[in-house]
Amino acid sequence: MGLKKLTWKGLLLLGVLALYIQGCTKIKLDAKDDFIGLQLYSVRDDMKKDPVGTIEKVGEMGYKFVETAGYDDGKFYGMSPTEFKKLCEDNGLQFLGSHAGQNLPSKEKWDETMAWWDAAIEAHAEADVKWIVQPGMSEEGYESLDGLKKYVEYFNAVGEKCKAKGIEFGYHNHDKEFTTEFEGKPLYDHMVELSDPDKMMFQLDLYWINHGGKDALEYFKKYPGRFKLWHIKDKTELGESGNMDFNKIFKHKNESGLQYGIVEVEEYNFTPLESVKKSLEYMGTTSY
Repeated sequence: MGLKKLTWKGLLLLGVLALYIQGCTKIKLDAKDDFIGLQLYSVRDDMKKDPVGTIEKVGEMGYKFVETAGYDDGKFYGMSPTEFKKLCEDNGLQFLGSHAGQNLPSKEKWDETMAWWDAAIEAHAEADVKWIVQPGMSEEGYESLDGLKKYVEYFNAVGEKCKAKGIEFGYHNHDKEFTTEFEGKPLYDHMVELSDPDKMMFQLDLYWINHGGKDALEYFKKYPGRFKLWHIKDKTELGESGNMDFNKIFKHKNESGLQYGIVEVEEYNFTPLESVKKSLEYMGTTSY
């Protein structure tokens, strides 16, 4: 039909349709939380008391996925991998990642520790998670460069096992990785440089690197693409303290290699559930 033959009703219909399409597109582009999940350590006490009810509340808030901090002996918060995955999915959440790990084993304990990892990786694969992150090291990793090198060799070996099951392995920092130096360079720099990018990625905690006196943007420039996960965190709830300039950091997410952002709250001004809800609402006001 030619434009000249369109009635005013037809034009009005086309206009409404155009506005609808534009509105849908805008909603899609402006969805701040498309890749925003929650580290369940943020609601750790609630997960201990009522994991089912807590997951329901987290899903209702609008988070898209969860990262667990409750793996133990093949189970997540007392549930089998498939049970926990179903619980998440029934509440509109994906179960994408997990904090789990073992400290550097002695030679005598190496096989035993690797057997633990085999079982843990199998459980995570059963739940179809995308990543396992070890959230720290024992003192041996901080005492000397040789100790750190042993840890990185160990992490590379774990990463190889994870990769064989289609899971990425990563490391989560605190502030000590930046305040500890070997040969005039922060421990964290050595770790990034010594690790095999095919076997190990990094989950950068934005609060802890800042607390350790370093700038996340400098690390994005120095080691582009290595930081596939972020913990988006402040001293308390996001947006409450004003200590972090998240908008400035978010502008460089592509340079960092970011795939998923994970909100974590460790200290609270409100109840944990209210705190993580406020944090998600704050994310909607940012340029993420």
